[in-house]
Amino acid sequence: MENYKAYLDESLGFEERAKDLVSRMTLEEKVFQTLHAAPAIDRLDVKAYNWWNEALHGVARAGVATVFPQAIGLAASFDEDLLEEVADTISTEGRAKFNAQQKYGDHDIYKGLTFWSPNVNIFRDPRWGRGHETYGEDPYLSSRLGIRFVNGIQGNDDKYMKAAACAKHFAVHSGPEDVRHSFNAECSTQDLYETYLPAFKACVQEADVESVMGAYNRTNGEPCCGSKTLLQDILRDEWGFKGHVVSDCWAIKDFHEYHKVTSTPVESVSLAMNNGCDLNCGNIFGNLLLAVRDGLVEEKTIDRAVTRLMTTRMKLGLFDNPDKVPFNKIAYDQVDTKEHLKLNLKSAKKSIVLLKNEDKLLPLDKSKLKTVGVIGPNANNRKALVGNYEGTASEYITVLEGVKEYLGEDTRVYYSEGCHLFKNSVSGLGMENDRLAEARMVCDMSDVVIACFGLDPGLEGEEGDQGNEFASGDKPNLNLPGIQEEVLKELYKSGKPIILVLLSGSALSIPWADDHIPAIVQGWYPGAQGGRAIAEILFGDYSPEGKLPVTFYRTTEELPDFTDYNMANRTYRYMKNEALYPFGYGLSYTDFDLSNPSIEGEELGLGKNVLCTVNIKNIGSMPGAETIQVYVKVKRDGAPNWQLKGLKKVYLNPNEEKTVSIELKDTAFGLYDNEGRLIIHEGEYEVFVGTSQPDERSIKLTGKKPYSKIMRSNQTVIL
Repeated sequence: MENYKAYLDESLGFEERAKDLVSRMTLEEKVFQTLHAAPAIDRLDVKAYNWWNEALHGVARAGVATVFPQAIGLAASFDEDLLEEVADTISTEGRAKFNAQQKYGDHDIYKGLTFWSPNVNIFRDPRWGRGHETYGEDPYLSSRLGIRFVNGIQGNDDKYMKAAACAKHFAVHSGPEDVRHSFNAECSTQDLYETYLPAFKACVQEADVESVMGAYNRTNGEPCCGSKTLLQDILRDEWGFKGHVVSDCWAIKDFHEYHKVTSTPVESVSLAMNNGCDLNCGNIFGNLLLAVRDGLVEEKTIDRAVTRLMTTRMKLGLFDNPDKVPFNKIAYDQVDTKEHLKLNLKSAKKSIVLLKNEDKLLPLDKSKLKTVGVIGPNANNRKALVGNYEGTASEYITVLEGVKEYLGEDTRVYYSEGCHLFKNSVSGLGMENDRLAEARMVCDMSDVVIACFGLDPGLEGEEGDQGNEFASGDKPNLNLPGIQEEVLKELYKSGKPIILVLLSGSALSIPWADDHIPAIVQGWYPGAQGGRAIAEILFGDYSPEGKLPVTFYRTTEELPDFTDYNMANRTYRYMKNEALYPFGYGLSYTDFDLSNPSIEGEELGLGKNVLCTVNIKNIGSMPGAETIQVYVKVKRDGAPNWQLKGLKKVYLNPNEEKTVSIELKDTAFGLYDNEGRLIIHEGEYEVFVGTSQPDERSIKLTGKKPYSKIMRSNQTVIL
């Protein structure tokens, strides 16, 4: 058995095989396997592998792939099943592309099976440029959607992973972008556990996510990619995480260059490696050779890291007989298929939120329209379809194109850009507002006007990404940029019916539009099929079903300072002012009636689950979907307003009725204290079951009040 290599023995466990493989490597070979561009080790038949790949809303940056709605749009679907279906499709395309690239020896960046998605950071401040990469502001929603996205990416094979998902950026990370390399995010232990950690915990404990990426910033003084508190105490010891940790890209050099917690590259890599960062996005981990020489890192610590990394690669089937790995059979014809295009269109339609529909202006009846005006800088803007971290679609349908295609030859469509997205003129030599006359003329010629305004990823995104106009990628405020609102007011003066379609990855402050424009639609960055989806919604082929995963505030001024990570007066859970459009809100073309609500149980406590049941009937004339939402309010000082603790998407034809049951575990009634303990306090609780939050604004906008019941805990219990 002299030539027996345990790491190639497929009857053994992956970790055992990985340990054997690592035991055969030299120190130098091991160190270079901790870099994202890991070189080949020919003598051990280890191929080169680049760990860096992205799949936020489709396989990104590696050629043609299905470009789904941006993550914030998928979140607006409030549809857990959809998230898993989309992620499973992304994973299929990822495998198909990987298999093809391997065939031709392409081991480049963005060509692996380790996808650095999802981003489950909490969108705590609407100015944050990267917020559209997340699932919104609520820890529960982010948790449920994150779990299902991870499940879809990683698959459900008994032995192998389809691809590896990564929950990022751990933790307490949501801007500002321009100081992320030096910023110290200070938060209480209570906010840490109540708000910033739940989605990560869910991905680790419920979805068995393979990887976690650290954040650039410090949290309470410790750089996240070298934080003992985050990476050891919480992630591994408290939660039992078994996968690998990757740094954000070039984050470890920030330790000494910007955070100033270390003095040299060698000290920085030692801090990261010793506290459990296994993989370096970047090349600074090459300094581990010096760290071992100088006694700052033990070789067995590097062995542990490389074993974790090789275990992941083995789970992906990269060391096994190709015929034994089922995912190797996924051929390139599984990329950009008709079925994936249909799913993309369905996803876009599910993500769109109807914010206002005065006098039922929508849906439009195309048989009654001879002319339609489409005006605005986002009407024909491909960038506003896709967001960031995107792949290349084989077809893009803008709103203008979608409307033209839908209406066909019988209806004339007039178009004007209306204004630049953020500048005062479209033409470089033009006077200010140089498209206004054209826009007015389009209004004159049109029976109805579809006004497409908002943002695109050139205005909100990652620091330095795509040359953001606002440099850092964060927004200076929540207003429509440039002269957009000025132009919108001019369109309104035309007296024609105006439908405002907002394409953006975040909340905008539009109180004037809410007061004056009869119909408002939030389209997010709806993916490559977005224009088709919006047209089908506007003309009534599909009833809107999206809900807001973020609060739309009235003004920027009511927000706390951007750098303040205290949750007080942030998001629907803690805000004091009334929202313009609340979290969880969204209208439909059809109508739903709730009846026979029941919340079982009187007393709360350890192990006591609460069953919420309600009948829902579609009493309108269109098929449609509604989201049952369950909120819990702890009636004590300092507690959140209420928190989402259960949701269920229901699809109903006209006159169809279903019974929905949502079970709340005892943990749904717990609040974290400042020692990170989850406690059910003695006292009163209120449980709400409805189709929105129980706030006054939601009740006013929807005309519906959630059913509620007071419950009680007779003792304080630590869970």
